Amino acid sequence: MVDNALLEIDGIDAFYGRSQALFGVTFSVGRNEVVAVVGRNGAGKTTTLRSIMGLTRVRTGTISFGSSRIDRLKAHQIARAGISYVPETRDPFSLLTVEENIMLGYRSGSPYDLKRVVEWFPDLAGLMHRRGSELSGGQQQMMVIGRGLTPGPRLLLLDEPSQGLAPVIVKKVGETLSALRKEDLSVILVEQNLEFALSLADRVVVLENGSVVDQLSAAEGRQSPERIERYLGIH
Repeated sequence: MVDNALLEIDGIDAFYGRSQALFGVTFSVGRNEVVAVVGRNGAGKTTTLRSIMGLTRVRTGTISFGSSRIDRLKAHQIARAGISYVPETRDPFSLLTVEENIMLGYRSGSPYDLKRVVEWFPDLAGLMHRRGSELSGGQQQMMVIGRGLTPGPRLLLLDEPSQGLAPVIVKKVGETLSALRKEDLSVILVEQNLEFALSLADRVVVLENGSVVDQLSAAEGRQSPERIERYLGIH
């Protein structure tokens, strides 16, 4: 566990029905830290995010956020505590405009209002009155990251934000996430794009078959990528 941890995950097991998906997963996230969670498809990355968010019930182990346990709270209570989840499916509200999508969860006093979201994602500026379903994949990704920010979270969970995007859009998303490092915000970044993940993260947690098999600094990952690549099937 890191000093000054904002989130502590300690020995969690999670199941889908009778099928166990996570086995004693343990790691922590510091304040103002970006932690990348990497692994192959089916390694348990999304299940880890869903468990933090209360969408997949943790059967054993604990999850603490700040000074409070959250592993028995409902998803809306966890959101109110200061955690936002941006799923890989993006899930725009198709009948709402882009502005309505972004501001859906806005809370008074949040440091992230519509103006700031547009400053980070200027491509959205002229699209505010379009429906969320009318945007391209890259535009939707910008929109849903903005939607995750406007409640004013202390921890942002991002699931595969680069998936299916053109390289130029991946670069824009990466630049915005880099800018967010200056904010009072911690991030868990689930990614299969190792280069993208290492460019943004402070530390890396490697999952395989639902278990943590390695933890290292991003600097160590850049110096010795093979330490991670063997778990991702990259040769």
